[in-house]
Amino acid sequence: MSEPARSQLPAGPRMPAVLQTAIWIRKAQWLMDTCQARFGDMFTLKMANEGEWVVTSDPGVIKQAFTGDPSKLHAGEANQILLPVLGYNSVLLLDDERHLSERKLLLPPFHGARMQRYGELMGRVAAEEIERWPLGEPYPLRPRMQALTLEIILRAVFGIVEGPRMELLRERLRHFLDLSTSPLNMAILGALGSERFQRFPLFRREMDAVDAPVYEEIAQRRGAGDLAGREDIMSLLLQATHDDGAPMSDVEVRDELMTLLVAGHETTANALSWAIERLCRHPEKLARLRDEVAAGEEVYLKAVVQETLRLRPVISIVLRKLQEPMEFGGRLLPAGASIVPSIYLVQRRADIYSRPDEFIPERFIEAEGGKAPGTYTWIPFGGGVRRCLGAAFAQFEMETVLRELVLRRELAPARPGAEPVQRRSITETPRHNAAVIVARRPCAGSDAPARSRSTAAQPVNG
Repeated sequence: MSEPARSQLPAGPRMPAVLQTAIWIRKAQWLMDTCQARFGDMFTLKMANEGEWVVTSDPGVIKQAFTGDPSKLHAGEANQILLPVLGYNSVLLLDDERHLSERKLLLPPFHGARMQRYGELMGRVAAEEIERWPLGEPYPLRPRMQALTLEIILRAVFGIVEGPRMELLRERLRHFLDLSTSPLNMAILGALGSERFQRFPLFRREMDAVDAPVYEEIAQRRGAGDLAGREDIMSLLLQATHDDGAPMSDVEVRDELMTLLVAGHETTANALSWAIERLCRHPEKLARLRDEVAAGEEVYLKAVVQETLRLRPVISIVLRKLQEPMEFGGRLLPAGASIVPSIYLVQRRADIYSRPDEFIPERFIEAEGGKAPGTYTWIPFGGGVRRCLGAAFAQFEMETVLRELVLRRELAPARPGAEPVQRRSITETPRHNAAVIVARRPCAGSDAPARSRSTAAQPVNG
């Protein structure tokens, strides 16, 4: 009888897991660059409370991870770091049949035709925000992008704008998100693990303060007489039923709403900040974007969004936890390890992207010799059955906000040189918060909003 094949984890750093974790929390992209240079396209990292991560930038291995049997490749189990905030019923933390069931319930709000109606909302919120920015002085845009995208997702999710509960929720969410993404809290989370951190008294108090107005709104909405006529996301979830006909519980609705509120604004805000940071340092590309948007054209706008997400991905990795030994890249990996496609590394491969470290939106315009993003080489939203549900929403939102911005304002960088990457929680942000100097466009006036509205309902890319 032959012996079972032995696991063959690829090489990686030999330092203790706690040290690797500490470096990852502060400098994830630097760590991946360093390991790839030393160990190649597959290497092993050891993470505290996470086990072994086999990181890969090989498109063939990434395809295998995205198309493999999801019952053997658990993404929800690999995302447990998000548990304290999102809750046990979040679609991001579920696997197998529960994941498929919950994903099915969340699909209708992101259907292309319905999502088009959010275009006017996005444009209006963006215009109101942009008009408040000070002129002629250094101004960090990332915090304002966070406020803008939070307002958009709040209105899309709840469908209401004013009222004491909504104002309370805005205030508590902003405070909570700042607190939960601080380096200190990330270090505590890494040390305690998600289950223990969830019970941490200070965290529990802050989370309860956010949950209270959410549950109040759920209770009020369940009794609303016009529920069937509403199209906001919460109302759609309250009308949704599982395969057995049972409605979603309040806790289920809360967990999915928090998933949308947190994942649906932080990442998009950072991506918009990077788009502005890159465009300001390429004035010829900013000018082209402005001219084409003013003419009602969309191709370059979409390419700018795609190139921003390629060059400056907000999330560096996705994970799949192996439920049994599986072979990847000619190596048998053990059950319990995670295969980790690196968004950051694969999107900078020189054999796929010429001049990969440069900002070149034209690479995605086929009429100019470019090509469409590859399924397994452009993966800012992950892939397979776990691809981000809000991918099209996020791209549409980025396009809408950038359109409003370039039609209304001139932008210049507030400091010389590209802004370095700074890790904030699990996202990568501009270190100086995309600081710019804003000026009113000489021709910006009453015609700018009209041009913006005329293009707000263009088909969603994605």
